[in-house]
Amino acid sequence: MPLILLLLGSLFAGAAQSSSRDVDIAAPDGTKLKATYVAAATPAPAVMLLHMCNTTRVSWEQVAQQLSAKGINALTLDNRGFGESGGPRFDIDNAGVVRQLNESWPADFDAAFTWLASHPNVDKGRIGVGGGSCGVNNAVKLASRHPEVRSLVLLAGGTDLAGLEYLDAHPSLPIFTAAAADDEFDSQAPQLMRWFAEFRGSPRDRFVGFQNGRHGTEIFGAHPELPRQIVDWFAETLIESPANSTAFTRKKTAASAFWMVVKQPHQAAEAAQVFRAEQKADPGALLVPESVLNQIAYGRLQAGNNDDAIELFKLNVEAHPTSSNAQDSLADGYLARGQNELALAAEQKCLELLAADTISDQFKTALRRTAEQKIARLKPQKNIGSKL
Repeated sequence: MPLILLLLGSLFAGAAQSSSRDVDIAAPDGTKLKATYVAAATPAPAVMLLHMCNTTRVSWEQVAQQLSAKGINALTLDNRGFGESGGPRFDIDNAGVVRQLNESWPADFDAAFTWLASHPNVDKGRIGVGGGSCGVNNAVKLASRHPEVRSLVLLAGGTDLAGLEYLDAHPSLPIFTAAAADDEFDSQAPQLMRWFAEFRGSPRDRFVGFQNGRHGTEIFGAHPELPRQIVDWFAETLIESPANSTAFTRKKTAASAFWMVVKQPHQAAEAAQVFRAEQKADPGALLVPESVLNQIAYGRLQAGNNDDAIELFKLNVEAHPTSSNAQDSLADGYLARGQNELALAAEQKCLELLAADTISDQFKTALRRTAEQKIARLKPQKNIGSKL
């Protein structure tokens, strides 16, 4: 190879490396958070990327590099408890540590977002956020606290009812979602992520599904086209055609038709009617994932609306007749209303379905344990008389 080409290659390699630098960000309590900032060539929009709870910021590295090449700044962050960031090490089996980290993360992410938005190379009015797995809820909640967020990418993860309500209230915020059918943590991940792209009736929302690739950012290994699609999405929604809430019209989908009713308190019976009508019109339509309907029903239960909750739990059993978890949840509804015999029957059905259920082994073990404990409490105890 000619010497001049070698020199030019070294020069460009050095330039590429210099655009990426590690930074320390101080959390409100002083904990050091480690991040990597990948700069675009000129002042431009930016994207903050939040990793899964079984990876670190390195999982987003190729997306960050491609964003920079596309003219978008990127920030990847190690969550507190992960990678090079401080805090107690994340341990899924230690509920106390998980709770402590969950409570700290919002303020940590806000600090990182503030760092990014205040960077002189960043257009703070055009910022996107991406999240994988547990990073999905973190990304949605971050967006809910920062109106500068103009685009979301969500990979194989859910959010809570408050997160759903935020997304519903901001339908002009475009969402790109993706998941793989062989997801080892959630066999229903593709349905959930597709539903995210349909339940608001937003014409810009987009879902991409894969037959293989496993969980969240792991899909990048099997499908290098996904990082490119994500980068193109952020370029489209942050540079080429940023969201405009004044020029937005919802479209009707089966999912949006059901959501508009089921989200209303005291309309569970009406929601069931809409569900059955939409399903009859299109048996293949995705109306609501099991996990989402379960969340809504438990929300009604916590609000003291037991009748609504049971109606929705029963609808979930009807929609997902092979689900052991749907039966366990229905039992909780019956227990709240003091219908112990019905609760016992639902728990026994839960155990019957468990062996063939497609949920993860970890979830299956936990569900079996709770179901057996409830059955033991609910079964009538035989009276043993003492001999006189």
